[in-house]
Amino acid sequence: MTVNIDSTGLGLFPRACRQMSEVFVTLPRIMLADDHTILLEAFRKLLEPFFEIVGTASDGRALLEAAPNLKPDVIVVDVGMPLLNGLEAGLRLKEMMPSAKIIFLTMNDDPDLAVNAMRSGASGYLLKRSAAAELIHAIHLSLKGKSYVTPQIARGMEKAFINNPNPKGRAKALTPRQREVVQLLAEGKSMKEVASVLHVTPRTVAFHKYRVMEELKLQSTAELIQFAIKSRILVT
Repeated sequence: MTVNIDSTGLGLFPRACRQMSEVFVTLPRIMLADDHTILLEAFRKLLEPFFEIVGTASDGRALLEAAPNLKPDVIVVDVGMPLLNGLEAGLRLKEMMPSAKIIFLTMNDDPDLAVNAMRSGASGYLLKRSAAAELIHAIHLSLKGKSYVTPQIARGMEKAFINNPNPKGRAKALTPRQREVVQLLAEGKSMKEVASVLHVTPRTVAFHKYRVMEELKLQSTAELIQFAIKSRILVT
């Protein structure tokens, strides 16, 4: 994975990007969410000259807990997050904070995943190999109520949308709690560990697990994990 960062932290940003930031009397409030600490710090340094970075989170559940109190204007979030994936977190954040803009910044270039992200209400979808100025541009567009998709994946998204304009994945039939349980189990956590994360009893976790398996006609935990990956509940 390559992150485009030059030694000054500013050289990758065109002068136009810096001028765009100057039109804001108060800097827009940005929150960052990524499970890789080094990348979080890199993105913070890249964005700080232009925006106020109000906070960071390293997993989806921490993001849900912190964002409403921090009140960011834009949340830049990775898709593949532990405990709660970025898509699920972003969907819930749009319900909790309708005015907040969600921009996905990820290594995952799956066009179907990008389509799902934009359908969930995201304002942008970029790849981590995108130029740094592209992220600045996407944030400014989102603040104006517009959306942005990196050209690196836009054509693939068009094909994905044409091929499947009305997706009806089996994951959509699950409740938010069931999707949480499935992701955590697919991450390799035991029922006791899942119960600790969700603040429920192991018996409750077992109930959700076997209810999902029954509904989806899955025969084993291995099949449940395969389902989590195929349905993008577990995103890498």
